[in-house]
Amino acid sequence: MAAHAAAAAAAAGFVQQQVPLSAYTTWKVGGPAAWLAEPGSLDEISALVQWARSERLGLRSIGAGSNLLVADQGLDGLTLCLRRLQGSRLEPQDGLIDALAGEPIPTLARKAARAGLSGLEWAVGIPGTVGGAVVMNAGAQGGCIADCLESVVLLDPEAPGHTRELKAAELDLAYRHSKLQLEPWIVLSARFRLNSGQDPAVVSARTSANLHSRTSTQPYQQPSCGSVFRNPEPHKAGQLIEALGLKGHRIGDAEVSPLHANFIVNLGHAQARDITALIALVQDQVQRAHGIALHTEVKRLGF
Repeated sequence: MAAHAAAAAAAAGFVQQQVPLSAYTTWKVGGPAAWLAEPGSLDEISALVQWARSERLGLRSIGAGSNLLVADQGLDGLTLCLRRLQGSRLEPQDGLIDALAGEPIPTLARKAARAGLSGLEWAVGIPGTVGGAVVMNAGAQGGCIADCLESVVLLDPEAPGHTRELKAAELDLAYRHSKLQLEPWIVLSARFRLNSGQDPAVVSARTSANLHSRTSTQPYQQPSCGSVFRNPEPHKAGQLIEALGLKGHRIGDAEVSPLHANFIVNLGHAQARDITALIALVQDQVQRAHGIALHTEVKRLGF
């Protein structure tokens, strides 16, 4: 009873009800979370998980809400947004970085560059957090998380007082995939090993060049989830879609970006159902024309 009371008291201070998740996704769509909390420490996460268990609530965690499509009707249970769980520690001599799950990936890439650590230059334009990037094995411009990830620290919601560490080799990392996508575990932090002893000015210049390349070729200033479809190698999803003249095609306020065909942007008032319908239309036309099945990178919640 004492543990239950402590967890309830800790949770009561910052759990909100019926919070629109459109404010928590980069697509700016999504219905309300029945319960939502933004813990800023590991103790707060543990207390919230215990509270959710005591209330028999379903539980999920999100980061910056990129690569995420939340249904218009919203989500039941407790949603933990970990974007406040920030912080990192760099060891330039060894090339090691320990980062909490909510640390923004672009921030980490910049810190690494300034410390003369190479290996995250590709990540500067990804609008996500460390936790989300690990779960998705995020990547861009020829690099990905699997290239430099050493290990992750996880919380098992079934045992909220206990954490476990898994090595990268235990995560089944593949193209935009990890076993964490199939498990209820919550990523608390990650350790990376980068190439040390680099010239900070040179690494920073490469990082800035990668960001410029991304912002000049992708709809960086419009709400989107990043790339919608996985590339069906050796083909590029964007090229297959563009070849069908689908750039600019709209359903409601969801539009295939005129700048990059592998992006669907929200023109202002798109709903999740509009985006879902546009994804299905693109998949159908690419299948009919090219005989290729496009699979999404997007994680869908509430459908």
